[in-house]
Amino acid sequence: MASMLMMSDDNVVMKQIVETHAPDGREVDVKPLLHLVEDILKRATLQIDTTSQANAVSEDRTDHAGFVPMLDSLSYTIDRVSSEIAYKALGGTDGHATTVALFNMLASYSWDIKLVLTLAAFAMNYGEFWLLAQIYSSNQLAKSIAILKQLPIILENSGPLKPRFDALNNLIKVVMDVARCVVELKDLPPTYISHEVPALSSAMAHVPAAVYSTVRSVLACAAQITSLTTMGYEFAKLTTETWELSTLAHKLSNILEHLRKQLATCYQYIDEKRNVEAYQILLNLFEKIHIDNMKVLKALIYAEDDIQPLIDGSNKTRVHLDVLRRKNVLLLISGLAISNDELSILEQIYNESRNHETRRDSQYEVVWIPILDHSVQWSDRITEKFESLQSAMPWYTLYHPSLMEKAPIRFIKEVWHFKNKPILVVLDPQGKVVCPNALHMMWIWGSNAFPFTSLREESLWIEETWRLELLVNGIDPVILKWINEEKYIFLYGGDDVEWVRKFTNTARATAQAAGIPLEMVYAGKSSKREKIRLAIEKITEEKLSYAWQDLTLIWFFWTRLESMFFSKIQLGKVDDQDPMMQEIKKLLSYDREGGWAILSKGSRVVINGHGTTVLPTMVEYDLWKEQVPVKGFDLAFAEHHEKIHDVAHLCCRFDFPMTAGRIPVTLKCPECNRSMEKFTTFLCCHDEGIPDELLQ
Repeated sequence: MASMLMMSDDNVVMKQIVETHAPDGREVDVKPLLHLVEDILKRATLQIDTTSQANAVSEDRTDHAGFVPMLDSLSYTIDRVSSEIAYKALGGTDGHATTVALFNMLASYSWDIKLVLTLAAFAMNYGEFWLLAQIYSSNQLAKSIAILKQLPIILENSGPLKPRFDALNNLIKVVMDVARCVVELKDLPPTYISHEVPALSSAMAHVPAAVYSTVRSVLACAAQITSLTTMGYEFAKLTTETWELSTLAHKLSNILEHLRKQLATCYQYIDEKRNVEAYQILLNLFEKIHIDNMKVLKALIYAEDDIQPLIDGSNKTRVHLDVLRRKNVLLLISGLAISNDELSILEQIYNESRNHETRRDSQYEVVWIPILDHSVQWSDRITEKFESLQSAMPWYTLYHPSLMEKAPIRFIKEVWHFKNKPILVVLDPQGKVVCPNALHMMWIWGSNAFPFTSLREESLWIEETWRLELLVNGIDPVILKWINEEKYIFLYGGDDVEWVRKFTNTARATAQAAGIPLEMVYAGKSSKREKIRLAIEKITEEKLSYAWQDLTLIWFFWTRLESMFFSKIQLGKVDDQDPMMQEIKKLLSYDREGGWAILSKGSRVVINGHGTTVLPTMVEYDLWKEQVPVKGFDLAFAEHHEKIHDVAHLCCRFDFPMTAGRIPVTLKCPECNRSMEKFTTFLCCHDEGIPDELLQ
């Protein structure tokens, strides 16, 4: 019942206050005045110890030139309110009655202006009190005035007064917090938010009550100072005054919490609106023709000119985006999980391309754009990883991931299909995308892919044929030597050491029986790095075959192979009836389970088969050995392998991680050319050990 009566009383009070409100529509930017008030109250309420106050250094937020025009129109009103507050505080008038009187005096102003003018009036009196307290010991004029106001007596007994001043300082802090919220609500941009938005509507409905409670609290603070200077030390013994300040602070804190919550929701709404607008601007920018690339780069990387957003990798100095003007720009976009393998190979290709004699005049630059989800909590571990990657890169890098706004990140993810796996977007000197991801062609053809455009990618595929060099070029000169010598070569892989042992021994025996020169090289598997390392140790220890000792080479072999696949996807030709593409798809499918092998004679590929068909072909050598002198080892091998393959009915499978970017909607089987079924797979693999936060 009591709470209902209080609510009823509050409603009556607010009805009375709202009835005084008759704004005439004048607009005043009160933020400079609020800053001045903040400066006064901050310096006046630092602490009780006036010696420390005198030595305290705070930021000077007073810009006198900016205040002059505003104060010309408001100073008279501020003086009137100041006098009213001082007079009513001296007379001990009821707080509500004084508040109503002030609201009648300020009837023609909006709620935010009423509040800031009242605060300015209070700050004048309160600031004078503390100014005297800070300088009276060193200024004779101040000392004489201070004596009249009983300040020396008050400050000499500052110990018992500490709870009183603590409560006063706490209430003033809450008052200023509420004032900032009210002013911020008034200044929300109408372009992005209207009063129809529930959060703003709810907040504005609470503003009259917030302003009323804040003014009541200001009057209580003023009464404290007036009572101290008129009643002196005896007033400090009244504990009821401290309780009143604490009660007001508690009530105002509840109002503040609601306003802050609604204000945060409003800012989130505005942020989303601005992000949608910025995203649309980006979409439009890439549809237009530009004189140079600066508009595009600013919209993507950093729009303002106030800081230097890039680090020059060659000398680690900060630079402006102008260094990229009218150049071909390769945007290396990744998370922090980009591997050292990728970086080392990319740096090698980058240096080769820039040092090539015929390309020195070609103006192109690489820029690393690290993408981190805004929800990721920045930690020392992430900072260390970022700085480690940044310091290792010889090209331009973004100064810090936080410079990337939400709209460009959304654009990069939705339009350029970035899903944490690194991509290299190529922009021409006018900012036009000439290749959505040049990493594929870089991995396949290295610096020969220069200038890394989609047209160059297509022309390289036209020139390419299905041969062993396509798979191993740039990886190992030993194999290229075997190719030139026209030797038979088995390129094989898998993670089952027992199968490897059986395969290599059988292959060696078959070659010896057929009298052919055979070399073998182990290419491992696209995953299970630790198992591959152990397999290489066994192969080397038992001298089963030649094997790449550096796991980076195995990583690069499979990355190049996957890049061939994704390059065709990117060009929209993944299901073309291209024999070369069918063989690439087969090899990627064979890698998913069991062993595999490719047999070539020199450069020419003889067979590309799964372990379940290649090994039986050699085991059954006696069944086709008579064909070797007639048709040659390669043709005889291929024909018998085809017979086994025809009855094997192999299943093909392709796994696309969600980070793969462009994933085909449909895919045809390289074995039977029928459309493949699509499944969703959940996989937990602890092989690589990449921290979860770096995968964001």
